[in-house]
Amino acid sequence: MIPEKWAVRALRVFLVLLFGVLVVFQTLSLPGGIAYTTSQNPNDANLRWPLTAIAVFLVLCVEVVLVATWKLLTLVKNDRIFTPASLKWVDVIVWAVAAAWLVFVGMLLFVGFNADDPGMPMVLFLVTVAITVFGLLLVVMRALLRRATTLQSDMEAVI
Repeated sequence: MIPEKWAVRALRVFLVLLFGVLVVFQTLSLPGGIAYTTSQNPNDANLRWPLTAIAVFLVLCVEVVLVATWKLLTLVKNDRIFTPASLKWVDVIVWAVAAAWLVFVGMLLFVGFNADDPGMPMVLFLVTVAITVFGLLLVVMRALLRRATTLQSDMEAVI
């Protein structure tokens, strides 16, 4: 099994890599791809800027989760994960996931009421359900972290 120290280091390397790739997508690939796609279909030309804003915002939500995860890893490294500071960063992740969920629900409703075939609404429904499950799992994990933090504080008071 990989020791915790190595896992934290490896995760940090991949968090930096993922963050860098997301910045490239956010600033170059997504706006360029959306501009190209909407220029090919004149009916979609009015969707260029709303789609760009939505795509950039969703990537921003992921970037916020990555930064908060980095901060939580720092707390793990310093053996301070069971402190109130960790709850703050878990809350940041929960709010970022909630914001992404709201955007996907909005897209699901918009596309669902305007779609001619069920393909895209089903994909959006699947992603929305997956984000819902992930968000609720985070809420449960936050409750467990809060309980563990309280137990840690109680144990330190006794010792």
